[in-house]
Amino acid sequence: MSMPYPTPTGASSGDEATEALAPAERLEAAVALAQRQSRLAPPVSSEATGPPGQPPEAPLILPGQTFASVSESVSGIVYDRKLPRVLYLFAALTFSLTMVLLGAIGWLFAKGVGIWGVGMPVAWGFAITNFVWWIGIGHAGTLISAVLLVTRQPWRNSINRFAEAMTLFAVANAGLFPIIHLGRPWMAYYILPYPNSMGLWPQFRSPLTWDVFAVSTYALVSLLFWYLGVVPDFATMRDRAPTRRQARLYGVFALGWRGSARHWHRYRTAYLLLAGLATPLVVSVHSIVALDFTVAIEPGWHSTIFPPYFVAGAIFSGFAMVLTLLIPVRALVPSVRPFVTQRHIDFMAKTILATGLLVTYGYVSEAFMAWYGGDPAEWFVIKNRAFGPYAPMYWTLIFCNTVVIHTLWFRWSRRTLWFLWIVTVLVNVGMWTERYVIVVTTLHRDFLPSSWGMFSGTFWDWAVFAGTLGLFGTLMFLFVRFVPMLSMSENRGLVAEASGRPVPPQQARLEAAQERAPTASPYTHEETLS
Repeated sequence: MSMPYPTPTGASSGDEATEALAPAERLEAAVALAQRQSRLAPPVSSEATGPPGQPPEAPLILPGQTFASVSESVSGIVYDRKLPRVLYLFAALTFSLTMVLLGAIGWLFAKGVGIWGVGMPVAWGFAITNFVWWIGIGHAGTLISAVLLVTRQPWRNSINRFAEAMTLFAVANAGLFPIIHLGRPWMAYYILPYPNSMGLWPQFRSPLTWDVFAVSTYALVSLLFWYLGVVPDFATMRDRAPTRRQARLYGVFALGWRGSARHWHRYRTAYLLLAGLATPLVVSVHSIVALDFTVAIEPGWHSTIFPPYFVAGAIFSGFAMVLTLLIPVRALVPSVRPFVTQRHIDFMAKTILATGLLVTYGYVSEAFMAWYGGDPAEWFVIKNRAFGPYAPMYWTLIFCNTVVIHTLWFRWSRRTLWFLWIVTVLVNVGMWTERYVIVVTTLHRDFLPSSWGMFSGTFWDWAVFAGTLGLFGTLMFLFVRFVPMLSMSENRGLVAEASGRPVPPQQARLEAAQERAPTASPYTHEETLS
């Protein structure tokens, strides 16, 4: 875990005892604090040499970066407005799909769930499929941000902010489906335990109630964790703001951050505590989602393999979505490339390969136990998936989730970005197809052949799904456009670590002066808060 050293980004450094010092003396106090921190935690060089006889690995941050260049590159994405035109075309497309989502949900509320393809025997359809898929997409952000922070992995520093935002927007999409598939969504508050005169209370044996508590807890912790991490960067944006309005806006979200030693101490303590709270959620949330299926006495669902199998699949699809979005952004926004290097991409590709192998093990284990257990109903579900009317979808998921990923064993496939991007898209397609197969193929043929039926999504099913993709894309564009998409504070820590020694006071003073001079905000911190 890299330590984001307190740097003089237009704000005073030092605790209350040093705030009366001159600016240069404050700066030397901040550098002294950084030196003390570097002695407490020996720096991990971002220039990995690799095993003897092999070429060195790519760095975590490209050489030549300084504190000033980190702030200039990341804040410039917001202030310079130099995003390529293709991103604005992407925003127009996703916003149009968001309007489709609003129209589809409005029509759903007016007409009811009968506009979907659900019925008997398939009472669950796209809504549950999309819910499980979106929850899985959001898992990568929590893993990258919390688990890798607790385990002190420095390669998270450049991608955690982007992955955390993706988690928030994916969970926002997932939270729609437990509400809109109720049939009477205006009564969704009945799921929550609240005192009422009618004596109503949630049915805590219902998986729907479990989902509400799991998703709401996950969303709250993820939001707090993301916002706490971005507070120092909001202060940097405040101090570099070219207009008074922007300075005031970012100043509100910066919560009076001054970069003092006391601020940094409390920030690191709270950040680590939230990481400790978020780490169990990586396992618990998708395990609870898996229990939606396993508690049902239904062949194909009633299996103890589902919770770990769902967690592995969630991390698998989440990392694939991070790369699906990050590779094009890295290609279109040049200022991102020094901080999101080939080494980050290589680590994420290896994680996709590892979790993909776990998912493959889940497929094999499920089929083997259905055969070995001797239950003809369980074995029929497996044969029906592979050779029944939904066989094309089953073999599509097998190809996307278990065959394609084996190309990632080869170094060239992890370093050829266009090929890796295609692999990640196929993984996302395969994971959605897997959720669809789990839901539909178990329900459409039950114990009584006379009640067998087929399910296919209607126009409104596909409109809601496409609309959630549009909402997700729109929120991601707004995030890139108005919020620092990379962590400036933690990348400054990588700059200090790359040198292998603390930054000399003279160099720190020079870089701070260069950072303040060209683009510093003309408004002081006191004016911002006034």
